[in-house]
Amino acid sequence: MAGFIPVNEPLLDGNEKKYLLECIASGWISSEGPFVKEFEQKFAARVGRKHGIAVSNGTGALDAAVEALDIGPGDEVIMPAFTIISCVNQVVRNGATPVLVDSDPATWNMDAAQVEAKITPRTKAIMIVHIYGLPVDVDPVLDVARRHGLKVIEDAAEMHGQTYRGRPCGSFGDLSTFSFYPNKHVTTGEGGMIVTDDDELAETCRGLRNLCFQPHKRFVHERLGWNLRMTNLQAALGLAQLERLDEFVARKRRMGALYTRLLAGLPGVQLPLTHTAYADNIYWVYGLVLDESTGLDAETAMKRLADRGVGTRPFFCPMHQQPVLRKRGLFEGERHPAAERMYRQGFYVPSGMALSDDSIGVVAGILHQVLRP
Repeated sequence: MAGFIPVNEPLLDGNEKKYLLECIASGWISSEGPFVKEFEQKFAARVGRKHGIAVSNGTGALDAAVEALDIGPGDEVIMPAFTIISCVNQVVRNGATPVLVDSDPATWNMDAAQVEAKITPRTKAIMIVHIYGLPVDVDPVLDVARRHGLKVIEDAAEMHGQTYRGRPCGSFGDLSTFSFYPNKHVTTGEGGMIVTDDDELAETCRGLRNLCFQPHKRFVHERLGWNLRMTNLQAALGLAQLERLDEFVARKRRMGALYTRLLAGLPGVQLPLTHTAYADNIYWVYGLVLDESTGLDAETAMKRLADRGVGTRPFFCPMHQQPVLRKRGLFEGERHPAAERMYRQGFYVPSGMALSDDSIGVVAGILHQVLRP
C-alpha cells in the first residue's frame, strides 16, 4: 500500500554494515566468531550482570531459563496473565503449572500486590515480565520471593535501557532474559540473551544452548538441550546497536512524548503513563486502550486504521484465554478482568525506531479521525 506506515521499522545506520563486512571478510559467520563473546560481555556489563549468554531468540532464552532452574512436574510458576505465550511455553512443556496474576490497568504490568496470595507449597518461581514501556514494580515481588525462598525469572525482552529506581531492568532475576527481535531497542534480527550473576546457572545455560555437549566427550550427552546459538553475524549487528542504546532510548522517549502531546484530549482513549514513582516510560511501543464508550473495540479500530494506511498490532491475548492452553485443561473458570479488557480494547500504533516525526503526525491525525465519536 502506497504511503503505508508500518508498525515497526528498525534503524540500522550506525556500525552495522561495517561490523557485518568484518564478519564476511574474516569468514567468521557462525557462533564461533569473536563478536559473540564481545556482545555478551558488553551487554551483560550494560545491565550490571556478571554473565551474558547469547541465544538465537528471546523465546529460547526463556526456555533455557526455565530448564536451568529445573522447573518441572509438580512445580508452579507465578506469572502475569497478560504476556506473550513465550513465557508459558517451557513451563507447560516441562509439566509445571503456570499460575496467573492479573494486570494493573494503569501500568499494564502484573499487579505486584496480587503475587503473594498466589503462593502455595508447590510454588517454585515467579516470572516478572515487564510490559511495553514501564517495568513491573519489582521490589515488592523480590521481597515476596526472598521471604518464600522462590527463584525469579525476569523477562526484560522489551526493556533495553530501562531502569527501575535507577537500577537496570535485567538485573533483578536469578536469570533475566532479553529479546533482540527487530522491534526491540537493540536488534540482531532474531536473537536473545540470558544474563545472570550465578556462575553455575550461567554454565548450565551455555550448555543448554549448545545441545549440552560435554567438554571432553562432545557427542556423549548427560542432558537434553537445544541449538540456540547466536551467530557472529547477529552479534555484530547487536554490538553496533548496543553502541547507540542511550541515543535510542532518548529517541523513543521523544517519540512517545510527541504522540502524547498530539493525542492529548482524545476522548475515550487511555494513553500510556508517562511515568510512575519508579520509572519513566521508555515507550518500547505506543499503546492505546479504548474505553467501551467509544463503541469500538481494538479489532474494529485496527481495521479502520489499516484502511487508512496505518499499521497496528493487537495487545497480548491473556494466557487464560489461549485455546492451546485451555485444551490442556488449564485455567478453567479463571477470570482476569484487567488483562481481558486490555486484550479486547488495546492495540499499539507505529512505534519503530526509524519512525519520523512527520509520520507520527500523520498517524495522530488519522487516530483523531477514526476514534472521535
